[in-house]
Amino acid sequence: MKSKIILPALLTLMLVFSNSCDKYLDINFDPSNPQVAEGFALLPPMFANMVRGEAFDTRFVGQYIQNWASTAANNVWDLHGYVAGSDAAGEKWRQHYWAIGRNIDLMIEQATLKEQWDYVGVAKAIRAWSWQTSTDVYGEMILSQVFEPNRYVFDYDTQDKIYAEVERLALEAINDLRRTDGAVSQASLARGDLVYAGNRDKWIRFTYGVLARNAHHISNKASYNPDKVIEYCNLSLQSNADNFNVPHAGTSTADGNFFGPTRNNLRVYRQSSYILQLLNGTLFNGVVDPRLPKMLSASPDGEYRGVTPVAGDPTNTNNNPARIPLLWGVSPAVTNAAQIPGKYIFTDKAPHSILTYSEIQFIKAEAAFRKGDKSTAYQAFLNGIKAHMDFAGVTAAERDTYLASAAVPQNANDLTISDIMMQKYISLWVHGALETWVDMRRFRYSNNVYRGFNLPVTFFTANSGKPAYRLRPRYNSEYVWNLDALNRLGATNDDYHTKELWFMQN
Repeated sequence: MKSKIILPALLTLMLVFSNSCDKYLDINFDPSNPQVAEGFALLPPMFANMVRGEAFDTRFVGQYIQNWASTAANNVWDLHGYVAGSDAAGEKWRQHYWAIGRNIDLMIEQATLKEQWDYVGVAKAIRAWSWQTSTDVYGEMILSQVFEPNRYVFDYDTQDKIYAEVERLALEAINDLRRTDGAVSQASLARGDLVYAGNRDKWIRFTYGVLARNAHHISNKASYNPDKVIEYCNLSLQSNADNFNVPHAGTSTADGNFFGPTRNNLRVYRQSSYILQLLNGTLFNGVVDPRLPKMLSASPDGEYRGVTPVAGDPTNTNNNPARIPLLWGVSPAVTNAAQIPGKYIFTDKAPHSILTYSEIQFIKAEAAFRKGDKSTAYQAFLNGIKAHMDFAGVTAAERDTYLASAAVPQNANDLTISDIMMQKYISLWVHGALETWVDMRRFRYSNNVYRGFNLPVTFFTANSGKPAYRLRPRYNSEYVWNLDALNRLGATNDDYHTKELWFMQN
């Protein structure tokens, strides 16, 4: 009983003390430290979460598009399914609404007060990118009611509205990044800008890249404008030096590349038979691609092998000379990260590429091809291959030999849409898996475009015979707290993940 008497008395005393002495003691204020995070402090964690959102969900999307496959037979993701009641494949949702979320608003508010228009522009560019990449995997999202105070359930908006918001934000970002008045300063922006070191021109090019994706993804619609896409591409990344690369220190699991050996996130995945066929000559007139040993790894017996999705890896036994190596380039039996240097994008210190020059060139090539301008399409196509060859570390001599081979059309008139999309697939392998999925859905996984690509003979039980066309919203924020909105959307249906997205449709 004493506690019931003492506690109210103690609370009364505390209230009296706080009311009479609020100017004397405020435990929430420390004049030695800033009370609101500034832009330079917010940017690095934003970059980290941009990578986290993409990389976490690439594990599953990478199986849909056969970048890689599971060592286990009949894996649910290889079958174009999903895991119910799980946040698996919900990381982009978390990235957009929580990890980056309100931090963008905070950065814009603080930077506007200080007239740091470069920070304002960067914040809007990141949000435009986040809206674009998130709606492209989820479809409908919460836009008009987002971050509305005192609201606990939220209605979804259609994807066309989100695409319009991306365009609006990106154009605003470019205008802000072009401003030179106020407190705009490359030195100030560089404090937190681990990607472009405060170079506003490169941020502008990145933002035009977001616009290029936005305008190009609607290629199936009558409103598609290839000239606008080409314009955005021409204003976007100019070389690999403009690639949006998020760096990694690679000293531990805390600062290492998600795809590196120390993080150990990829142990259950193996290079797919499809990427192998793209590089070993099977699908390109017998010409072995010089990127093959740079990107993939051979079995102990010297042969290159890949896993066929759904079938699993029958070679996955100890001391098997035909055993398919890990993506880091070593036997699965090796468990000590210190013994695994890694290769290509699978090293601890490798940067994560969010947007690359080669991708922009392949977007331009497809847009020009659709327009009927084969000369422009062909040159952009060659630029895309060259850029990725350099990205992969191929020598100039090897690159030029490949470009002169039967693997590459030798004139503009022989160029096909399949040539463009298959080379783009190679260039985006793993690090650009989410964008490759956009492409494959635009073409509805056509093996007339992606020669040699075959969907599973049997799909996940809930699919009703259809492939996956979207990820489901994050379970713990939506299916737990926002179920009524999902019911209106049809997202509680078992096959919701097979529903086509707006950007795919005519």
